Amino acid sequence: MNPIVKLILKLLSSPKIDMQEDYVWVRKLQNIFAAKPKNNYRVFDRSIYSEDGSHSIPIRVFHPKERKSDDILLFFHGGGWVLGNNDTYTKDCMKMAESTGRTVLSVDYRKAPEYPFPAGFEDCYRVVDILTNNLELTGLTDAKKLSLIGNSAGGNLVAAVCLRLRDEGKTLPGKQILINPVTYWDHTEQAPFESIYVNGFDYGLTSKKMQEYMEMYEPDEALRKSPYISPLMAADFSDLPDALIITSEFDPLRDEGEAYGVKLKEAGTYTRVFQAQETVHDYLTGPSVNGIVSKTYKLIKEFLDESLKGSEYIGKQNDAP
Repeated sequence: MNPIVKLILKLLSSPKIDMQEDYVWVRKLQNIFAAKPKNNYRVFDRSIYSEDGSHSIPIRVFHPKERKSDDILLFFHGGGWVLGNNDTYTKDCMKMAESTGRTVLSVDYRKAPEYPFPAGFEDCYRVVDILTNNLELTGLTDAKKLSLIGNSAGGNLVAAVCLRLRDEGKTLPGKQILINPVTYWDHTEQAPFESIYVNGFDYGLTSKKMQEYMEMYEPDEALRKSPYISPLMAADFSDLPDALIITSEFDPLRDEGEAYGVKLKEAGTYTRVFQAQETVHDYLTGPSVNGIVSKTYKLIKEFLDESLKGSEYIGKQNDAP
């Protein structure tokens, strides 16, 4: 890893940063540096009302310059269920739309700690349920042409929403893409995953920060073991959408993300798991190093384009992103 990058990551990993106290100013910094949309005709803001009508759920629509598929990607952003919004992820969603040739819908779900679980989860579930059962809203002819994609906490929300839809016998999306997802409830020194210890201190996202995010999302430790917060705690991993899971070599969440892939594969769900070498947790939203971001989007597009069925587990590979 580049020594300068490593130094910056170490500074960002300072134990003096307490997300439960500092999240407000971090949000303000994110909003200051948020990229404004270019070519505004390609970006539209819409909303869907919550089930009880108490609030609207903002959705930003990103159209690629050249649409290569009628499929749609529904995106849940990361940020530990605490940070991020449609403005801070505009640049990334535009890149996603261009790289995949698909329209991207980004969901601005409610955030903790003001709105702890299940608020954000319910917002994401509501949007998927509405879109899969009212295809005229998107112009799709088949709910399978809608795929879910999310990074970090967004990957967690993708997995959790798919589990609940399956549990309730609802219409499922065609595919799920989890990028460095949170899948387990414990990120303390008692956690069962090695990556929490080897990657939990010097690479930006620390195990301490992750635990603080989790405590803001669901203050009650016992409730964090719900599969809708910790997908690895599910009793059944079958009958779920085809899955692509991408993890990062230097991410504290690496092992729990890959463990979720193994569970899906063992249950017969078509699953592909890749570990991106020499990358940290948020690499996909940062500057591209050695073409790693474009390689990852190529992998995502190939997964979305493929129609083969089966069940495979692909771990760390030389040709993985």
